[in-house]
Amino acid sequence: MSSKDEKNLTQVTDKIAKMDEPARSTMQRVHEVIMAAAPSLKPRIWYGMPAYAKSASTPALITLRNNERLNLAITEKAAFRAAGGADGQLMPAAWYFESVDDVTESRIAEIVRSVVDDAEPS
Repeated sequence: MSSKDEKNLTQVTDKIAKMDEPARSTMQRVHEVIMAAAPSLKPRIWYGMPAYAKSASTPALITLRNNERLNLAITEKAAFRAAGGADGQLMPAAWYFESVDDVTESRIAEIVRSVVDDAEPS
C-alpha cells in the first residue's frame, strides 16, 4: 500500500471514528464489508465522506454518507444498467440503512462487487 493510500485510509477511518454512536459502529462495519468484498478498492474522503475508488487518482465509485440517515451510494462514475422487471428503466444507485445484519451485509457486498466488476476493463 502506498503512503498516499495509507494516508487516505487513515482519513476514512478517522472520519468514521468521529461519528456518534450508533452510526460509528454501523459505518465501521459497512467499511469492513466493502473492503472485504473488494480489497482492490482504495478508500478516501470524497466530498467530506468515506468513498471507495479503483485508485487514488480515479473518481470514487461508491460513497458512504452519514446525514440524517446512513447511506450507501454508487456514484455517477460507476457503470449503470437498467434494473428491468417492475423497476423498468430505473437504475438503482442508493440505499439507506439504520443498522446492518447478515442479510444487509451480504447485499452490500454484492452491490460493491457488482460495481467493481462493472468497472473492470473488458
